Amino acid sequence: MTDAAEALLLTTAMDWGLHLTTQQLAQFAAYAAALVRWNEHTNLTTITQREAIYVRHFLDSLALAPHLGRKPTSLVDLGSGAGFPGLPLKLVYPELTLLLVDSVGKKTAFLQHVVAHLGLEGVRVVTGRAEELGHDPGERERHSLVTARAVADLRVLVEYAMPLLHLGGRLIAPKGRDAAHEADAAAVALAQLGGSLNAIVPVQLPGLDPRALIVIEKISPTPSRYPRPNGIPVRRPLK
Repeated sequence: MTDAAEALLLTTAMDWGLHLTTQQLAQFAAYAAALVRWNEHTNLTTITQREAIYVRHFLDSLALAPHLGRKPTSLVDLGSGAGFPGLPLKLVYPELTLLLVDSVGKKTAFLQHVVAHLGLEGVRVVTGRAEELGHDPGERERHSLVTARAVADLRVLVEYAMPLLHLGGRLIAPKGRDAAHEADAAAVALAQLGGSLNAIVPVQLPGLDPRALIVIEKISPTPSRYPRPNGIPVRRPLK
């Protein structure tokens, strides 16, 4: 029987062109239950009410879906935390190869548990930093999508993300009311790193303040010196 949280997920997702199956709804329910259970001993989220999880985590993640571009094949979710937005996108696009990255071992342990619990294939979980990942020959300029929610200022985030994207790939960054300001401030960094602002898309979720998605496309190769060593992008953002 569909409850209010599932009904909201179904109808809002349908408005975005996503038609969720019974199996997918069951996976979202299992994900929510695991999040609440693990949060009792591991600090993953302050959002633990079921309907709030469905809106603030699941729908907030699925809002990216209409803007993924043509036939994305691989997604890197930086600073994934409890798996948002990467895992909800994987649930609706099972064919998507997913790399979940976080520097905190307790969080990646949860991600590994959820991936196994939901029976997901084509998902890797890495405990590490984006600065190091961007210089890994197996990852650099290999991916069609990068996402990151509540990770860093856009000037920093583009330095993490651009080296991972192949030409034509996209960074999609969920942001708040200051999205346009962050995009303006990141213009110089984008020019240096091979990115171009594609769009700033307003997003309205039930009961939440307006927010936006910043969509950036990679239009030229990223110079090999980027990303700079650990901590430098945060301390000295490109400008």
